[in-house]
Amino acid sequence: MTDVKSDLAPDGRKVTEVAVGVMVHADGRYLLAQRPAGKPYEGYWEFPGGKLEPGESIEAALGRELHEELGIDVKACELWRTLEHDYPHAYVRLFFCKVTQWTGTPHGREGQAFAWQRLPVDVSPLLPAAIPILEWLEEEGRE
Repeated sequence: MTDVKSDLAPDGRKVTEVAVGVMVHADGRYLLAQRPAGKPYEGYWEFPGGKLEPGESIEAALGRELHEELGIDVKACELWRTLEHDYPHAYVRLFFCKVTQWTGTPHGREGQAFAWQRLPVDVSPLLPAAIPILEWLEEEGRE
């Protein structure tokens, strides 16, 4: 049986597909970024990324978004987990990719703050869809 994802949420809204980077530093820290002013959930912390454009692969979207937001070039990433989350403003399908190699030093090109964090993280508030990812990372750390 094939696992085909619908373009529609259970309530009939269009699904917004998003590539998200879980940037893993060599010392085990993860990069979280703060949502900029004027966006839904302004000031909340999340893993960086952005929407897929029509016909764009997850990896290409992630590379484009991380370059636009952080000024880095992704050299190695792999799809790790997929999560759907129902926000009041959008139903999203999040493709979380572990990013293990990049060139350049991350900096907030859109004026957003960012922070390298260890588990448990000390930034807040967290975007709701980031919480299960942090839990999965914690589980992996115990294995």
